[in-house]
Amino acid sequence: MIEKDCMFCRIIRGEQPADFVHRGERIVAFKDIRPSAPVHILLVPRKHIRSVNELTPEDAPLAAEMILLAHALAEKTGIASSGYKLLFNVERGGGQFVFHLHLHLFGGWRPQ
Repeated sequence: MIEKDCMFCRIIRGEQPADFVHRGERIVAFKDIRPSAPVHILLVPRKHIRSVNELTPEDAPLAAEMILLAHALAEKTGIASSGYKLLFNVERGGGQFVFHLHLHLFGGWRPQ
């Protein structure tokens, strides 16, 4: 199901611009427009899933694919060995503001 007014669905359909770093069959990834780290990439499934709370057992391979893709993008951007964070915000109280499942990949901070 694709939601007409969902910002991420519009990006996936090409109706809204994004700086893509990956366009796969099931997942796209693009740079966050308001980055919270030197590297801040959003990994978004093409399938509209509202949040982690809406995941089903059938979505387990997709969730695993998102995490594995995040690792591959960490390697590609050169942050894998220095370290990175992965974050799912879940519902408004958990910081989710776009209600389409997405995984944040953060990294690139200078080691102390």
